[in-house]
Amino acid sequence: MSITHLLEDFGVTRRGTSLSITDVSLEEERLEAFEKGYQAGWDDSVKSQGEESRRIAADLGQNLQDLSFTYEEAYAAVMQAVHPLLEQMVSAVLPRLARDSLVPRLVETLHDIAREQGHQKIAIAAAEADMPALAHLTEAVPEIDIELGVDDTLASGQIYLRFDGREQAIDMQEVLEGIEQAVSGFFENSRKATA
Repeated sequence: MSITHLLEDFGVTRRGTSLSITDVSLEEERLEAFEKGYQAGWDDSVKSQGEESRRIAADLGQNLQDLSFTYEEAYAAVMQAVHPLLEQMVSAVLPRLARDSLVPRLVETLHDIAREQGHQKIAIAAAEADMPALAHLTEAVPEIDIELGVDDTLASGQIYLRFDGREQAIDMQEVLEGIEQAVSGFFENSRKATA
Protein backbone atom coordinates (compact mmCIF):
# COMPACT_ATOMS: atom_id res chain seq x y z
CA MET A 1 0.00 0.00 0.00
CA SER A 2 1.34 3.44 -0.98
CA ILE A 3 1.42 6.53 1.21
CA THR A 4 1.51 9.06 -1.59
CA HIS A 5 -2.02 10.08 -0.91
CA LEU A 6 -0.83 11.35 2.51
CA LEU A 7 1.97 13.54 1.15
CA GLU A 8 1.52 16.81 -0.66
CA ASP A 9 2.67 16.97 -4.23
CA PHE A 10 4.71 20.12 -4.80
CA GLY A 11 4.80 19.62 -8.53
CA VAL A 12 1.16 20.56 -8.84
CA THR A 13 -0.45 23.73 -7.56
CA ARG A 14 -3.51 23.57 -5.42
CA ARG A 15 -5.69 24.46 -8.35
CA GLY A 16 -4.27 21.65 -10.25
CA THR A 17 -1.96 23.62 -12.57
CA SER A 18 1.63 22.65 -12.75
CA LEU A 19 4.37 25.01 -11.72
CA SER A 20 7.13 25.69 -14.18
CA ILE A 21 10.23 27.86 -13.82
CA THR A 22 11.86 29.32 -16.88
CA ASP A 23 15.57 29.95 -17.19
CA VAL A 24 15.02 33.73 -16.96
CA SER A 25 12.95 33.55 -13.82
CA LEU A 26 15.43 31.07 -12.31
CA GLU A 27 18.28 33.50 -13.03
CA GLU A 28 16.27 36.37 -11.51
CA GLU A 29 15.65 34.28 -8.39
CA ARG A 30 19.38 33.51 -8.15
CA LEU A 31 20.29 37.19 -8.57
CA GLU A 32 17.78 38.22 -5.95
CA ALA A 33 19.10 35.57 -3.55
CA PHE A 34 22.67 36.71 -4.27
CA GLU A 35 21.73 40.37 -3.65
CA LYS A 36 20.01 39.46 -0.37
CA GLY A 37 23.02 37.42 0.74
CA TYR A 38 25.46 40.16 -0.31
CA GLN A 39 23.41 42.83 1.52
CA ALA A 40 23.21 40.65 4.66
CA GLY A 41 27.00 40.13 4.55
CA TRP A 42 27.58 43.86 4.04
CA ASP A 43 25.27 44.72 6.95
CA ASP A 44 27.07 42.21 9.20
CA SER A 45 30.44 43.67 8.16
CA VAL A 46 29.32 47.26 8.90
CA LYS A 47 27.89 46.16 12.25
CA SER A 48 31.09 44.29 13.13
CA GLN A 49 33.24 47.26 12.10
CA GLY A 50 31.09 49.62 14.23
CA GLU A 51 31.41 47.35 17.25
CA GLU A 52 35.17 47.08 16.71
CA SER A 53 35.47 50.89 16.44
CA ARG A 54 33.52 51.34 19.69
CA ARG A 55 35.70 48.74 21.43
CA ILE A 56 38.91 50.41 20.18
CA ALA A 57 37.64 53.86 21.27
CA ALA A 58 36.76 52.50 24.72
CA ASP A 59 40.19 50.83 25.06
CA LEU A 60 41.93 54.03 23.95
CA GLY A 61 39.94 56.09 26.44
CA GLN A 62 40.82 53.68 29.25
CA ASN A 63 44.51 53.71 28.26
CA LEU A 64 44.56 57.52 28.21
CA GLN A 65 42.87 57.61 31.60
CA ASP A 66 45.42 55.11 32.96
CA LEU A 67 48.26 57.16 31.46
CA SER A 68 46.91 60.36 32.98
CA PHE A 69 46.55 58.69 36.35
CA THR A 70 50.08 57.33 36.06
CA TYR A 71 51.42 60.81 35.21
CA GLU A 72 49.71 62.27 38.27
CA GLU A 73 51.11 59.50 40.45
CA ALA A 74 54.61 60.05 39.04
CA TYR A 75 54.33 63.82 39.50
CA ALA A 76 53.20 63.36 43.11
CA ALA A 77 56.05 60.93 43.79
CA VAL A 78 58.64 63.30 42.31
CA MET A 79 57.27 66.24 44.29
CA GLN A 80 57.27 64.17 47.46
CA ALA A 81 60.91 63.19 46.86
CA VAL A 82 62.04 66.73 45.98
CA HIS A 83 60.24 68.43 48.88
CA PRO A 84 62.75 67.44 51.64
CA LEU A 85 65.66 68.38 49.38
CA LEU A 86 64.30 71.87 48.71
CA GLU A 87 63.42 72.38 52.37
CA GLN A 88 66.97 71.43 53.33
CA MET A 89 68.37 73.81 50.72
CA VAL A 90 66.18 76.63 52.03
CA SER A 91 67.18 75.97 55.63
CA ALA A 92 70.88 75.06 55.18
CA VAL A 93 72.27 76.29 51.87
CA LEU A 94 70.40 79.54 51.25
CA PRO A 95 71.29 81.20 54.58
CA ARG A 96 74.98 80.66 53.85
CA LEU A 97 74.51 82.00 50.32
CA ALA A 98 72.64 85.00 51.71
CA ARG A 99 75.47 85.67 54.15
CA ASP A 100 78.07 85.33 51.40
CA SER A 101 76.12 87.56 49.01
CA LEU A 102 75.41 90.31 51.58
CA VAL A 103 78.54 92.36 50.85
CA PRO A 104 78.31 92.04 47.02
CA ARG A 105 74.64 93.06 47.23
CA LEU A 106 75.56 96.03 49.41
CA VAL A 107 78.37 97.08 47.04
CA GLU A 108 75.94 96.91 44.10
CA THR A 109 73.41 99.04 46.01
CA LEU A 110 76.10 101.59 46.93
CA HIS A 111 77.14 101.91 43.28
CA ASP A 112 73.49 102.40 42.27
CA ILE A 113 73.07 105.14 44.91
CA ALA A 114 76.29 106.85 43.82
CA ARG A 115 75.16 106.76 40.19
CA GLU A 116 71.71 108.22 41.01
CA GLN A 117 72.54 110.58 43.90
CA GLY A 118 76.16 111.44 43.27
CA HIS A 119 79.02 110.93 45.69
CA GLN A 120 77.88 111.68 49.19
CA LYS A 121 78.29 110.29 52.67
CA ILE A 122 76.32 107.08 53.33
CA ALA A 123 75.70 105.79 56.86
CA ILE A 124 75.39 102.02 57.07
CA ALA A 125 73.75 100.39 60.10
CA ALA A 126 74.09 96.63 60.54
CA ALA A 127 74.01 93.92 63.19
CA GLU A 128 77.15 93.21 65.21
CA ALA A 129 77.45 89.80 63.54
CA ASP A 130 77.77 91.40 60.08
CA MET A 131 80.49 93.92 61.04
CA PRO A 132 83.48 91.66 60.27
CA ALA A 133 82.17 91.14 56.72
CA LEU A 134 81.52 94.88 56.29
CA ALA A 135 84.87 96.00 57.74
CA HIS A 136 86.59 95.92 54.35
CA LEU A 137 83.74 97.71 52.61
CA THR A 138 85.59 101.04 52.45
CA GLU A 139 88.40 99.28 50.58
CA ALA A 140 85.95 97.66 48.16
CA VAL A 141 84.25 101.00 47.39
CA PRO A 142 86.87 103.71 47.98
CA GLU A 143 85.01 106.31 45.91
CA ILE A 144 82.10 106.44 48.41
CA ASP A 145 82.34 108.01 51.87
CA ILE A 146 80.99 105.27 54.18
CA GLU A 147 80.26 105.47 57.90
CA LEU A 148 79.65 102.07 59.55
CA GLY A 149 77.60 101.70 62.71
CA VAL A 150 76.19 98.86 64.80
CA ASP A 151 72.42 98.73 65.33
CA ASP A 152 71.39 96.19 67.98
CA THR A 153 67.79 96.15 66.71
CA LEU A 154 68.86 94.60 63.41
CA ALA A 155 69.27 90.87 62.82
CA SER A 156 72.13 89.38 60.84
CA GLY A 157 71.55 90.03 57.14
CA GLN A 158 69.64 93.28 57.70
CA ILE A 159 71.33 96.53 56.71
CA TYR A 160 69.99 100.08 56.64
CA LEU A 161 71.56 102.73 54.43
CA ARG A 162 70.97 106.38 55.31
CA PHE A 163 71.86 109.12 52.85
CA ASP A 164 70.52 112.50 51.90
CA GLY A 165 67.68 112.22 54.46
CA ARG A 166 66.47 108.91 53.02
CA GLU A 167 66.74 105.28 54.06
CA GLN A 168 67.09 102.10 52.08
CA ALA A 169 67.02 98.60 53.52
CA ILE A 170 68.71 95.42 52.47
CA ASP A 171 67.10 92.49 54.24
CA MET A 172 68.49 89.12 53.25
CA GLN A 173 66.39 87.49 55.98
CA GLU A 174 63.23 88.78 54.33
CA VAL A 175 64.40 87.40 50.99
CA LEU A 176 65.02 83.99 52.60
CA GLU A 177 61.59 84.04 54.24
CA GLY A 178 60.02 84.88 50.87
CA ILE A 179 61.80 81.94 49.23
CA GLU A 180 60.76 79.66 52.10
CA GLN A 181 57.12 80.75 51.75
CA ALA A 182 57.26 80.31 47.98
CA VAL A 183 58.63 76.76 48.32
CA SER A 184 56.04 75.86 50.98
CA GLY A 185 53.24 77.37 48.89
CA PHE A 186 54.38 75.52 45.79
CA PHE A 187 54.35 72.16 47.55
CA GLU A 188 51.03 72.91 49.22
CA ASN A 189 49.50 73.72 45.82
CA SER A 190 51.05 70.59 44.30
CA ARG A 191 49.66 68.50 47.14
CA LYS A 192 46.16 69.95 46.65
CA ALA A 193 46.34 69.45 42.87
CA THR A 194 47.27 65.78 43.15
CA ALA A 195 44.87 65.00 46.01
